[in-house]
Amino acid sequence: MCYFYHEPVLLKEAIEWLVTDKNGIYIDATLGGGGHTFQIFELYKKPIVIGFDEDIDAITYSEKKMERYKDRFIATNRNFSEVYESMEELKYTGKINGIIFDLGISSFQIDNKEKGFMYREDSPLDMRMNKLKGISACDFLNTAPEIKIAQVFYEYGEEKKSKILAKKFIEVRKTKEIKTSNDFIETVRGFYKPNELNKNLSRLFQALRIEINNELENLKIALKESLDILVTRGRIVVITYHSLEDRIVKKFFKEYSRECNCPSRFPQCMCGANKRLNVINKKPIVPTEMEVKKNIRARSAKMRVAERI
Repeated sequence: MCYFYHEPVLLKEAIEWLVTDKNGIYIDATLGGGGHTFQIFELYKKPIVIGFDEDIDAITYSEKKMERYKDRFIATNRNFSEVYESMEELKYTGKINGIIFDLGISSFQIDNKEKGFMYREDSPLDMRMNKLKGISACDFLNTAPEIKIAQVFYEYGEEKKSKILAKKFIEVRKTKEIKTSNDFIETVRGFYKPNELNKNLSRLFQALRIEINNELENLKIALKESLDILVTRGRIVVITYHSLEDRIVKKFFKEYSRECNCPSRFPQCMCGANKRLNVINKKPIVPTEMEVKKNIRARSAKMRVAERI
């Protein structure tokens, strides 16, 4: 069995907010190392959990980890944007008591060279959660138009000088293929001050990862589909790690917790909105100082919870 280390953030709080029915059916939309799922099984004797992950290593590891709970565990090697279709196939549509999204990537994926997410050591630029789908980060950087590269760095990495940076990549790839994380670092070296390089590499790698895996669009799809698979009072729990994700979740919860989404200047409702959620926590739940000290990757985490009406 491969070693899949990952310490879930806000684990205790997430399970407390998620599990409202101790006999219910739950979805772990970001299975990873199975931390949330395992905790549910350890605490409660009857819940069923369906776990989603595009990374086949996560599926393999979790199935072995949940061996003693295999009668209550279903693992599916799919993106969570396919959650409605998957529940239709299992005949669980409208029967789910809660769904949890722990977004971002696991420690295992970040620290494993083969996954291609790492920049602290030289590794192939891949970044695909599922290596059988889509194009790698390497292919993207070597084939995408300059305007597209600039857009990705600007929108997903919040890089103000994205156009200049994109032009640099175009110049480099004319003479050398950008294949590895070191190739990437050498391309951007000199663009930032030495003491700011790592911080900016983190943003740029995040931007690439989001683009390669279509993360933000998949999240929007999955959140919307969650409304159609949850029972009344079923919970949506989302843990985010950067402002782009959190903004999407906050906007979604706000939109579906209103009776009307028309502009205030309209004399009467024209949108036909139908309130479908109650927002449980008005302000996001964040890790304690103690948890952040124990797990530095928890420092930017925010958890939001809403309940299906």
